[in-house]
Amino acid sequence: MPSPIQLRSFASTDRFTAEIATPSIKPGYVLIGDEVFLYDRCRKAVLATLTPEDARDFSLHDLDLAETSIFEVLDRAQTPSLMAPFQVLFVRNLKTLYGRGSKKEEFTAIDAYFRSPNPQALILFVADHLRIPTDLRKMDYQDKERFERIRESLGDWCGFVDLARVDETDAIKWVTTTAESRNVKFDPDAARELVDALGADMMLVASEFEKLLLYVSAPSNKASQNSVILSDGAAESKDPEGLNSTATAQAIPPATALARNRVTLGDVETMVLAAKQRSLYELTDAISSKDRPRALLLLHGLLNASDGGEDAAIGHLYMLARTFRQMLIISEKNVRDPRAIWAVLWQGFRMPPFAAEDLIKQARRYKSRRELTRAIRLVARADLELRSSPANKLLVLERLILDLSTEPKPTTYDPSHQFAMEL
Repeated sequence: MPSPIQLRSFASTDRFTAEIATPSIKPGYVLIGDEVFLYDRCRKAVLATLTPEDARDFSLHDLDLAETSIFEVLDRAQTPSLMAPFQVLFVRNLKTLYGRGSKKEEFTAIDAYFRSPNPQALILFVADHLRIPTDLRKMDYQDKERFERIRESLGDWCGFVDLARVDETDAIKWVTTTAESRNVKFDPDAARELVDALGADMMLVASEFEKLLLYVSAPSNKASQNSVILSDGAAESKDPEGLNSTATAQAIPPATALARNRVTLGDVETMVLAAKQRSLYELTDAISSKDRPRALLLLHGLLNASDGGEDAAIGHLYMLARTFRQMLIISEKNVRDPRAIWAVLWQGFRMPPFAAEDLIKQARRYKSRRELTRAIRLVARADLELRSSPANKLLVLERLILDLSTEPKPTTYDPSHQFAMEL
């Protein structure tokens, strides 16, 4: 499906989706890049255009070169099907053709097939082992080398569809225009926060976008319970005594009309976890900078923005402890480049992409491992205190933030203390 407006980041996929519906379709394409959102758009367009749903079991083939040889793939593409007029083959793990060994026989077979391809078949090679940044000049050298090898070997026969990372500006435009096409207004600052909080990861953006649209388009529960839509379009409501009142019904619009159909910055901050985490990273930035006034202000802002207020304190402490543990590992592994974070932090323990560089900078403000372990101990002590039902939870949190934002006092060794302990 083409994008609502022409966006540079979507240009390659838009050309592809337009081309497959014309006689100029090529016998093969290489979908190159790891942007899942764009791959999904290409796949849906292919299925909608070339594989009728009732014949999809016979016309669509998902193959993996790690399990199926390229010879078998080409043989399947060359053999007409009696059950479907057209064959579509998605071939994953293209990187296996460029591993060890010359693979001369494999590429000879590929050349032979594309010199006389089956006009009723389409082969789509998926090269999702490459990461293509928005700015091609910033592509990793190894990825650039692999990209060139694929283009040299398949470029004569196949079209190339670049599945590069979507530019943030284009992602914001996609959010606002797609919302408009569905009769929902998405405030520009809300769209910017959504995209920025998710690091312009379009698959995450699209998922959270759908959740937000459901949130603002849903009718009021209260109105739904008190109002019944009749077949002729009139609403009949029940008063507390159970009597039907036409006058009251006319005063209450249908439940569906009560939806706001507008996404604000507050909605994004309420519904999107990464947007909530942004405030937390601002808090740890103030703490690591030893800026006590700003840290206290951010704490109060975080509590005011939380649905549970002070009751959400334990959840905030969990995120604080998690962040300090991440900084401890970053410090111990001496991570300087955000790309290296994915090698030292395991899946499920990584921060959102937008926070990687900031967290590295924050971790470097701590002079030693001891300072970071001290912060983790302070958070653990506050957590224990909160679970003991203190009289004032806010006081516990404020004291924690002040302690974290204060330079630790150097411990001096006093021989008399040691002597007293031994006695």
